[in-house]
Amino acid sequence: MNTFKLTFTLNGEVTEVLAEPSEMLVDILREKMYLTGTKKGCGKGECGACTVIMNGEAVNSCMIPAMKAMGAVVETIEGIGTPDTLHPLQETFIDEGAIQCGYCTPGVIMSAKALLDKNLNLTSDEVREAIAGNICRCTGYVKIVSAVLSASQKIKG
Repeated sequence: MNTFKLTFTLNGEVTEVLAEPSEMLVDILREKMYLTGTKKGCGKGECGACTVIMNGEAVNSCMIPAMKAMGAVVETIEGIGTPDTLHPLQETFIDEGAIQCGYCTPGVIMSAKALLDKNLNLTSDEVREAIAGNICRCTGYVKIVSAVLSASQKIKG
């Protein structure tokens, strides 16, 4: 095969990994970097379970050929907090019961974080628009929207 060395910044650290031209970013993250918080759902960019932040934008990593990540800055759910110091989004999702089964949660949080990185003065409509590409079968999204709005207030201080 024609492997290539993929170099990108992953969760704040310059990372190099051998990749195949046909591999998608989600596969690199899960199978080669062992970051399994990024879920592999539909494989068609429709469910949002694989959402990561790439160069400041929420993207479906199942739709990003690995070679497109060359030189990019990629952030996954594993990069936004630690078990001892959760990100405000993680805290508010727990506090407000916005987590049900948890499968969609990493993708929803990454979509919300991409929004919060740009704007802390949010409306519920802006939150709904930002997470519109993330399918959750367990909730009615009310608690998710509330948690994102609470996180924006928490971040603002």
